[in-house]
Amino acid sequence: MRLDKFLADCGAGTRSEIKKLIRSGAVRVDGLSKVMPDTKVNEETSKVYLNGVPVSYKKFVYLMLNKPDGCVCATYDKNKAVVTDFVPPQYKHFDVFPVGRLDIDTVGLCILTNDGDLAHRLLSPSKHISKVYSAEVRGSLSDSDIKAFEGGMDLGDFVAKPAKLKIISSSDDKSVAEVTICEGKFHQIKRMFLKLGYEVTYLKRIAMNRLMLDESLAEGDIKELTTDELELLTYGTK
Repeated sequence: MRLDKFLADCGAGTRSEIKKLIRSGAVRVDGLSKVMPDTKVNEETSKVYLNGVPVSYKKFVYLMLNKPDGCVCATYDKNKAVVTDFVPPQYKHFDVFPVGRLDIDTVGLCILTNDGDLAHRLLSPSKHISKVYSAEVRGSLSDSDIKAFEGGMDLGDFVAKPAKLKIISSSDDKSVAEVTICEGKFHQIKRMFLKLGYEVTYLKRIAMNRLMLDESLAEGDIKELTTDELELLTYGTK
């Protein structure tokens, strides 16, 4: 890999800025200061320093966002905030995108990455990756609703696969439940509840595959996944 591309991928600046840095002597590679933009480096073994600070190469990045209400799961929207608006400056050069979509009023776990292959695997129907949501609905949920979710549901334009409904609490006015699905069709959970006569008033994604939302993150907060968290997210996808 060329040295200038290595540094650009690491967020050290634009190609023109990096070339100036290299020619000024600010960059050393394996102890050598006389390097050029086209100097070849090994992203795994070369020791690269910029102004005396070691630079580690990172091809992909994996971020967890606690998505807030009113935010669109996209990289651009003409009128509304998008999830990539919350990406800190040090990650901007990765050009991340959201893995899948959440409705604008759905909050919670949103994964942002530049790893297209992983995103494809997480969203592939053949992988059966589970997504868990916490839902609040108007009305009293019952065992018959659990069976309705388990049996799959004809929503008109498609038949939802069997899903798991776990009732956390139930009263005449309000019920709280956890819903586990392996799909992610447009408004799917809201439509499933609506077919049974319930209006969803709050929806939050709390897990994807084996990865749980870090509850220490306030809505709008974002962090890079740890190695252990990435393993939980990618479990069974390879």
